[in-house]
Amino acid sequence: MCNGTAPVGTLRLSDLLTERTIRFHQRAAGWREAVRLAGALLVRQGSVTASYVEAMVRVVEEIGPYMVLAPGIAMAHARPEDGVVRACMSLVRLDSGVKFGSEVNDPVDLVFAFGAVDKEQHLEALRELASLLQSDEGVAAIRRCRTARQAARVVKRYSKLTKHV
Repeated sequence: MCNGTAPVGTLRLSDLLTERTIRFHQRAAGWREAVRLAGALLVRQGSVTASYVEAMVRVVEEIGPYMVLAPGIAMAHARPEDGVVRACMSLVRLDSGVKFGSEVNDPVDLVFAFGAVDKEQHLEALRELASLLQSDEGVAAIRRCRTARQAARVVKRYSKLTKHV
């Protein structure tokens, strides 16, 4: 579709990243705590179980920091069967970055947590997140935010800007 609307049944980034799933001014002693902070937002929403959060930590321990996508940005996730109830996403902005072990992209100050129940429903939201994160201005806009409300507005703006095919 090219009319600016997502196909029926898909989730937009602005559906997942809202004031309730974004936290700023957070502190973490290390990457495990940072992942748990982002995961706790999803648990509070009833979108994942606590076991899913621990699975996200295990993924980093077992596979390494592949989820550190760009300088200062990580996207923690695990398998749906580890405890995803419904598609979800959160964002934690750390006051001081933490090291995940990525030679190129550490330290990380923006930690996204993501859960998907299937391979289809969340694709639109991921496409929009990729658009936001590939834009130097989009990342800078998120980093300039001081509140979850401001960040949700940036997310909504990028959600609307993304072309739908």
